[in-house]
Amino acid sequence: MNIAVFGGTFDPIHNGHLMVADVVASRLSAHVIFVPAGQPWLKAERQLASAGDRLEMVHRAISGDSRYSLSTVETERSGPSYTIDTIRQLKQRLGLCEELYFVLGWDVLFDLPSWHEPEALIQMCRLVAVPRIGCNAPDAADLEKLLAGLSQRVVLLDKPVINISSSVIREKIKQGLSLENLLPQKVEDYIKEKGLYLHD
Repeated sequence: MNIAVFGGTFDPIHNGHLMVADVVASRLSAHVIFVPAGQPWLKAERQLASAGDRLEMVHRAISGDSRYSLSTVETERSGPSYTIDTIRQLKQRLGLCEELYFVLGWDVLFDLPSWHEPEALIQMCRLVAVPRIGCNAPDAADLEKLLAGLSQRVVLLDKPVINISSSVIREKIKQGLSLENLLPQKVEDYIKEKGLYLHD
């Protein structure tokens, strides 16, 4: 079985994340593992909802769909969270799989050289890059300039193009605006129940 690791803060998880997971699962015949971040080193300046709340929201969003599962590998780890450490841990826990993928956005590919051990990462898994609004798809030459061998280790998807962001959702919640079509109902209910994102 192919496995696709879908990491992120999921603060909160929204319908765009689920659209990405659906396309990845279908196109790559993969089981998608959602991996909510502990404290991502790139977002250390912003206070996240608690790991427990973010895990529960993901759990509620994906429950009932056998193509998806939830991993606590990053939220169990203290300190900054690096993707390479997550991939290493998951490879140990999962054992053999036909192909291991890591899901990211087209835009994030261009930041890859600044990641922790990027060369090791692309040796351990293939990257699945999904479109981002306002970002052009990189070509093979672009990828090779970023990191030698990268073009051979990336699957570039042309859909879905997502126009939903967690930051916009958090702002809408703060302002008391409608969240229609942005979140699974179970996630919206949980946010209201817990009073999340009402304050900075």
